[in-house]
Formats: sequence, structure tokens, C-alpha cells
Amino acid sequence: MSDEAVFERLVTTHRRELLAHCYRMLGSVQDAEDALQEALLGAWRELDGFEDRSSPGAWLYRIATNACLLLLERRPRRMLSSDHGPPRHAADDLGEPIRGPVWLEPWVGEDPAAGYEEREGVELAFVAALQHLPPSRRAALILHEVLGYSAAEVAAMLESPTVSVKRGLQHARRTVEERVPETSQRAELEALGDDGQRNLVATFIAAWERADVPALLQLLTEDARFSMPPLPAWFDGREEVGRFFSERLFATSWRLEPLRVNGQIGFASYQPVEIGAVNALTLRDGRITAITGFLDPELHRRLGLAR
Repeated sequence: MSDEAVFERLVTTHRRELLAHCYRMLGSVQDAEDALQEALLGAWRELDGFEDRSSPGAWLYRIATNACLLLLERRPRRMLSSDHGPPRHAADDLGEPIRGPVWLEPWVGEDPAAGYEEREGVELAFVAALQHLPPSRRAALILHEVLGYSAAEVAAMLESPTVSVKRGLQHARRTVEERVPETSQRAELEALGDDGQRNLVATFIAAWERADVPALLQLLTEDARFSMPPLPAWFDGREEVGRFFSERLFATSWRLEPLRVNGQIGFASYQPVEIGAVNALTLRDGRITAITGFLDPELHRRLGLAR
């Protein structure tokens, strides 16, 4: 088999999972695509040294991880609105959009981590928590906890002593566990079941499209949050969210189309033709505890949602 055929087979088999891996590392689909391109170039250059009897996955993940680590040297960590500053109270005080590689970006479409039982790998809270880790510990945790490589295998990929990797994993787990809910979104969705999910989506769309704020608030937990990067403003608590909805959000009409965002219930929200936001819902016990609205038009264009 020619080198080109070997490489094409490897890329076809692993490309989607490698992109998801780079997204977890970087918190940005655009950065993930850039890192993946660098990784594939690196893999092509190293193809002569690849032995077919070795693990192609481990080989590719090592190259992709190193590409991400190099990119992270030039990038600040991505964050959610609650990491950027305190909540606001006035509906007319949203601040100026903060541009640049600042905000965590959504993963839109099918969940690439559907086969992983160890961790729901692209959920917003998990990817956001990963961004609080130093890059090398972030890489080690993803390789070990999400992808299932042993500490020794991770150490070999990162060219680090196994004892250092094990120590780093302990710290990384604590950091992430402090920042993610006890119940994953996958578990929340499974608890709702297909009928419950369809009912929640239909109820949410109907209330949103008719600007029925009381109906929307009935779907929220008491401590619900609403954020809208790249605007720095976010609102904390059902009362504050309801005030913003009543005073500002529904000044224009909306039309919603369901989609998956980071493996969670989400919507492409149009005003009424051009897309205005990509919204992700975070659930707890069947109710909405966070609505994260991604407003950046450039992001919408890159995701193929702009019309």
C-alpha cells in the first residue's frame, strides 16, 4: 500500500475524533481545526517512522496533542462569562463585545464523544473546566480520562516521567471535579428520556417564539444563569434572567431551530431570518439551570449557520 493510501486510511478513521480531542484541549473549533491541520502535516512528515504494528491512535493523538500544546503557548485560555467577571443587573448594561480568542466556543452537531463512557467529553462545563488546567495537565487528563490511555502511555506521549503524570492527574481531577456538576448532561438527558426531551424542546420553542416570559421562567431553576459571549454581561438567578428577558431580549421576534450544542439541547436562534445566537441549555433535574447564548456572527458563519 502506498504512503498516500496509508495516510488517507489513518486520517479517514481518526479525523473526527482528533478534531474533538483538539477542541477539548483548546476550547475553540477554529483553533482545533488549525491544530489538526498542523498535526496532519506532522503525521505526514513522520509517516516513514510509523510502524503499522504500533497503535495508530496513540501515534496520532501524540502528534495532535503536541500541536495543541504549541498553539496554547500563543493563546490565552478560553472562558465562560462567569469566569470573566461578576453578573450584571441592568438590562441596558451589557458592555462592549470582547473580541479575540477569549471565549469558549460551542461544538455544534453530533456528540463526537458518544462512545466514551469515562467522561462526557464535549459538554460545556467539562470543556470549560479543562481550560483552568495548565496545558500539560489538561492534555494528560484528556488522554487518560477521556481516551483511556494508561498513565505510562500518557507519559510516553508527553515525554514526561510517569510519576509526574500521575501526580498531575490527581491535581487535575480535583480541579475539574470542583467545576463540573455531579450529574453530567448526558445523564440528565437520559433521565428525561426521548419523550421528555421532545416535550422540553417543544415547550421552550413555543414560549421563546411567542415571548412568553412567565412560561420560560417556569422552565428555569431558581439559580439559573443566562450569558451571551462575546458580550461580557451575564445574569444570575431566575429573577435577574426574567428581568433581562422582559426588558431587552424580546424587543425583536425570534425563530428557533433545534440542534445539538456540546452534546446538549441547543437551538439556532434567528431574528427572524438572520441567525442571532446559538443557544445551549444546561439541565438539572429536568429544568434549565443555564442558557449560554453564543452571539458572535463570525462564529455562526464558521459553523455554517449564517444565511
